[in-house]
Amino acid sequence: MTAPHNSSANRKIRYAIVGLGWFSQMAAMPAFENAENSELVALISDDPEKREALSKQYNLQHTYTYDQYEDCLNSGEIDAVYIALPDHLHRDYTVRAANAGIHVLCEKPMAVTADECEAMIQAAKANDVKLMIAYRLHLEEANLQAVEVVQSGKLGEPRIFNSVFTQQTVGGNIRLEKDKGGGTLDDIGIYCINAARYLFQDEPIAVFATSANNGEERFSEVDEMTSAILRFPGDRLATFTTSFNGAKVSTYQVIGTKGDLRVDLAYSTQGEIKHTVTIEADKQERSFESHDQLAAEFVYFSDCILQDKEPEPSGKEGLIDVQIIQALYRSIETGGFVEIDTPDRQQRPTAQQTINRKPSQKHVELVNAAAPSGES
Repeated sequence: MTAPHNSSANRKIRYAIVGLGWFSQMAAMPAFENAENSELVALISDDPEKREALSKQYNLQHTYTYDQYEDCLNSGEIDAVYIALPDHLHRDYTVRAANAGIHVLCEKPMAVTADECEAMIQAAKANDVKLMIAYRLHLEEANLQAVEVVQSGKLGEPRIFNSVFTQQTVGGNIRLEKDKGGGTLDDIGIYCINAARYLFQDEPIAVFATSANNGEERFSEVDEMTSAILRFPGDRLATFTTSFNGAKVSTYQVIGTKGDLRVDLAYSTQGEIKHTVTIEADKQERSFESHDQLAAEFVYFSDCILQDKEPEPSGKEGLIDVQIIQALYRSIETGGFVEIDTPDRQQRPTAQQTINRKPSQKHVELVNAAAPSGES
């Protein structure tokens, strides 16, 4: 394990960001402003413009190409990496970091296959490093309060989960490339799957999915949209629809035997999130202000490293979602339900994990990056 570079109580965990796409530039890099126990010290990209311009923006001394990844890992300059590469590269870059004694915060989905996830978990364990999958909503107040509402009994017995998560994704975006882990299930469906799991506090036992495609060129490798059903123990049902060709919608609803909870802007990285709880004729609304979800993520992971605690959004959490996604793809191929047997999961996100940090005020100048919708 990397030796502490500062023995004082104010030690900061030093990060390298691996992959400088839109999300890294818009959300991750500015977040260090409000992550008091974390420090951005290095960037890794094969784009020289990104390396030069972004290192100047953030006053960083250390930049590397992907071929120089090992140099960065062994430099003594970093304690952890934040991996924001395409999904098919997650395993390789995680295992290499772990083998060098560097802690890993890896974006979701954790990998493309369950076998890749297992290899990542094993590498972290063998090298005694922390591995966390970047489930930012496991620290986000509105989603954690939704767990509290559902588990409180106010809604009666929770029986139904339903979600819609849609957006426009322009042609040429990496999310539309199948061999790089693209597709609505992997990119945005994972949020619906994970929410159903943390709200029901359980794992699905069988899944079904079907996809549709309007035949546009941009959907030549991945489907335009997918609808899925997850059957949970106790004959509870979770359904969701994801699309790369819809208006921007991000919502879920949990329906119990006495009432329901609707969460709007449920999966967004920024913006006010609203709860609407309806029990018979009584409707109550509650709003949660926007917070810097990535700052919370870095604060939490750094604290796990500093305090030698296992992150709740662990490799096992990432593995289960990937197993479910793989089963959904098998269902699309076969046209039937697919039974699934996931590892036992005792740990779930709770309100005690809530971390609120103010949104960054930094003006972001994007370098060779664009939002999935094509907006600059």
